[in-house]
Amino acid sequence: MKNTILFPGQGSQYRGMGKTLFVKYPMETQLASDILGYNIEELCTKDPNRQLAKTQFTQPALYVVNHLLYKEYNKTPDYVVGHSLGEYNALLAAEAFDFETGLKLVQKRGELMAAASGGGMAAVLGLNINQLKEKLKGGSYDGLDIANYNTPTQTVLSGPQDMINKVFKDFDNQGIKIIPLFVTAPFHSRYMAAAAEEFALFLKAFTFNKLKIPVIANVTARPYKNDQVAELLSQQIFDSVQWSDSIRYLMGQNVTDYKELGRDILIKMVDEIRQNCDPIIEETSPISEYNFTKASPNGSTKLGMEKKSIDSEIESTFENNDLATKLGSAYFQKSYGISYSYVTGGMYRGTSSKELVIRMGRAGMLSYLGTAGMSLKEISKDIDTIQTELCNGEVYGMNLLHHLTDSDFEMRTVELFIKKGIKNVEAAAYMQMTESLVYFHASGIQKQKNGNFKNNHKILAKISRPEVGEVFMRPAPEKILNKLLKQGRITAQQADWAKRTPVSYDICVEADSGGHTDGGIAMVLLPAIQRLKDDIEKEYEYPEPIRVGLAGGIGTPQSAASAFVMGADFILTGSINQCTVEAGTSDAVKDLLEGINVQDTEYAPAGDMFEIGAKVQVLKKGVLFPARANKLYRLYNQYNALEEIPEKTMAQLEKHYFKKPISDIWEETKDYFRGKNQMDIIAKAEDTPKQKMALVFRWYFGFSSRIAFAGNLENKVNFQIHTGPALGAFNQWVKGTELESWRNRHVDEIGKKLMKATAVLLEKTLNNINGLSNKKEEVLM
Repeated sequence: MKNTILFPGQGSQYRGMGKTLFVKYPMETQLASDILGYNIEELCTKDPNRQLAKTQFTQPALYVVNHLLYKEYNKTPDYVVGHSLGEYNALLAAEAFDFETGLKLVQKRGELMAAASGGGMAAVLGLNINQLKEKLKGGSYDGLDIANYNTPTQTVLSGPQDMINKVFKDFDNQGIKIIPLFVTAPFHSRYMAAAAEEFALFLKAFTFNKLKIPVIANVTARPYKNDQVAELLSQQIFDSVQWSDSIRYLMGQNVTDYKELGRDILIKMVDEIRQNCDPIIEETSPISEYNFTKASPNGSTKLGMEKKSIDSEIESTFENNDLATKLGSAYFQKSYGISYSYVTGGMYRGTSSKELVIRMGRAGMLSYLGTAGMSLKEISKDIDTIQTELCNGEVYGMNLLHHLTDSDFEMRTVELFIKKGIKNVEAAAYMQMTESLVYFHASGIQKQKNGNFKNNHKILAKISRPEVGEVFMRPAPEKILNKLLKQGRITAQQADWAKRTPVSYDICVEADSGGHTDGGIAMVLLPAIQRLKDDIEKEYEYPEPIRVGLAGGIGTPQSAASAFVMGADFILTGSINQCTVEAGTSDAVKDLLEGINVQDTEYAPAGDMFEIGAKVQVLKKGVLFPARANKLYRLYNQYNALEEIPEKTMAQLEKHYFKKPISDIWEETKDYFRGKNQMDIIAKAEDTPKQKMALVFRWYFGFSSRIAFAGNLENKVNFQIHTGPALGAFNQWVKGTELESWRNRHVDEIGKKLMKATAVLLEKTLNNINGLSNKKEEVLM
């Protein structure tokens, strides 16, 4: 017995709907309120401002309640179908998009449809479609469209208001039952074409997943194909709802169990259709055309086979994996003593943990400890552990984050690195050259027995802007070198040689990545930096070439292959490594990350650079942090002091965001800066209300990171998790394999598999190109 779930659309709303559900699902309730900008629970249950019947409010409200009802149902049906607005819930159930994305789509749809005017709708009862069409033809109603084919005897007309008034009067005089609908525009008609066109443009900003359950489309009365989501959703606004044929199609698929969520409006229609209509039976098996990917109970993809092995997939097509070691720059590999032009970057707060660095080092691969956000004591302790475990010349490095407001901490970090004998540093978030960075660079320069100079300190510079890349590719500023020389930190020989070599031979172009990002596009940034590198090399004639690598968005063989085809000397990965056994974040975070797709990240304000509006890319699926962080930034820009924020909004912040009074947060903030002996910051904030507001809001960013790393499930909705879409792409690549679970993912194995699979892909591609070239030659001959 096959079953289907029916999701109702506009017209099924009523005050009080979802009353018990909002309490049961507080995360979705709060997320919806944050996205919509109003209290969704209050709207649905109390409707104090009488807005529930207005299209721009009705549609989001129904979408949210339909979703909560489906969560209560908690079963996977064979099919899903929704009437008009309900189709969005059907697509959500099939995982075409997540809850947040669907709500944004519905909100925009409701706004566009509400903005349309000058028309109306009316339901005609008792006539079959042929009888109705004859009546319309005889009455010269060319300006009316059929909006809904609901049942054999229920059809909805849509068109200009004067024509709706006319048809109502005429049909009523003839004894034909016709009911005006309380709408302000001619929905599902040609008159909505402009709204549909604008919605189509809006949809271009979104990507959609493969459907896990067949969804019957209103427009075609057939299942959606995976590439039809955007097209049919925009078309649905001005095209007819083929409800009757949708149910007839399901009848033809032997569906016998129909379950409507919420009220029983649709189920009555279904009963009439089943009693009076024949099923639509396709001559062929149509369902095979639609490529559905059914999810198994444990969440893994059912492939019709045992889980495939990525190793066997690689080896079956490419026996000689040595090509993987030849990708990228031989100079880069020789410089660090590694076999692959592959690096794992230093993710903040020890996400790139000591365990991760040790595992990579033992595998002969380069990795950096994620020191950002760690204390000097914590960094020192981790260095000691790494050096105890990697004592046979294995390669490893440390991340060095630029401290915009605390140059002293940055220098003390470099001093610790030098004291501990650290040779490799990954410089991140730098906008200009600093004294501490030049100190690390120049202090590693040594004269060899043959008279040549060698720098034992290597800096890999992560950059996202050409002007910053240029700073690293040029020699250190003479002014800084002279200052270090005067301080006795470097020798005259080191200062002299530093004037003839770049600060960094290894430049990593960072495109759209997790964490701090300028959202750059790899295909634009990399060529620009490569050209800059060529120009600078000609100018200075360095003894060895500068290497330019690529990071950001690399999570699959296709993305890695693209990087190497563009001439990248190495690749650096980040997000894909935070969902591994060795990553230093909590299991709760890894569980969330394991299931994300490419669309499950969003930009939010960066806590450490909150006031200037810098952005980080973070997880949005399953958490409320990005929505809440962006709201805090909007409030910061809107008001000049905490006291100006409306009392109701402030109460919401204390209850849902901060979990404590603002006064307590301010005391904690003062204690923090007292501990750092930065009393001037407290004094300035107490004299400048705007600055005080910024510091209070920044507290939330620290709090959201701490609870994520601690795995505090009670506050999961506030988790701040830096990640990029590359992890979503990686999850899709390994789906159905042993690497689907993060508990089977090891950082070194991921690196090797990715490089080998990239080599396979490149070899296949080159063979295809050569084959195409040979075919062209044959034709020409």
